[in-house]
Amino acid sequence: MSKISPLAIIEDGSVIGDNVEIGPYCFVSSQATIGDGTTIAQGSCIYGKTTIGKNNRIFSHAVIGSIPQDLKFDGEDVELIIGDNNTIREFTLFNPGTKGGGGKTIIGSHNLFMGYVHLGHDVIIGNHCILANAATLAGHVEMGDYAVIGGMTPVHQFVHIGDYAMVGGASALAQDVPPFCMAEGNRASLRGLNLTGLRRKLKREDIDELKSAYRELFETGKPLKENAANILENTQNHYVHDLCDFVLKTKRGIPFERKNI
Repeated sequence: MSKISPLAIIEDGSVIGDNVEIGPYCFVSSQATIGDGTTIAQGSCIYGKTTIGKNNRIFSHAVIGSIPQDLKFDGEDVELIIGDNNTIREFTLFNPGTKGGGGKTIIGSHNLFMGYVHLGHDVIIGNHCILANAATLAGHVEMGDYAVIGGMTPVHQFVHIGDYAMVGGASALAQDVPPFCMAEGNRASLRGLNLTGLRRKLKREDIDELKSAYRELFETGKPLKENAANILENTQNHYVHDLCDFVLKTKRGIPFERKNI
């Protein structure tokens, strides 16, 4: 049985699952779907065509699904999709997609979005990510699984951040961060592997393989994509494969200090 405050505004047509809690002064649009076990604290607003999965915790004054901050948006049919077991803290702002970006913003499961986090239009977030306070993602940013963004860090539109990557707090990221790597600074550049995060999830021999590949890619001064293709052809480690494949496919480039041969 759901607990909905009589002071909340729930529009006709919304779909509310079992054991949902909605606090006072919340708003839920007619197009919204709220999954079982989700809690929405006082003053939060769920706008537009927003689908929220099971067991999410949405804290007070979050704004979820309001129209994109894109001047080209003209009322198209767009949506925001959120998975299960996410924690969405106070004063966060999540926008749906746009026609130019496929029409969907998609958020996975088991993520932590701390206070004042902004996710722009057409963003794609994987699973088990952490975005610290006031991290801001512009439109079309993509993040893999287990990625971390430190507080007060803006991310430029169309940037890709790979699995297990970390971006330090108070950075400004304008280029792609490969999986397993750590970047920081303004403008952010690679500082090495995200060893702390990797040691929690990967075997030592896989980390050693990644260390060797990282040195070869970013510390030898050889042409980056040519080097990545050569490593990819010769490795049998799937983590190294993912790292090199990301480098080959990057469109915004990799921010690292290039050394002279």
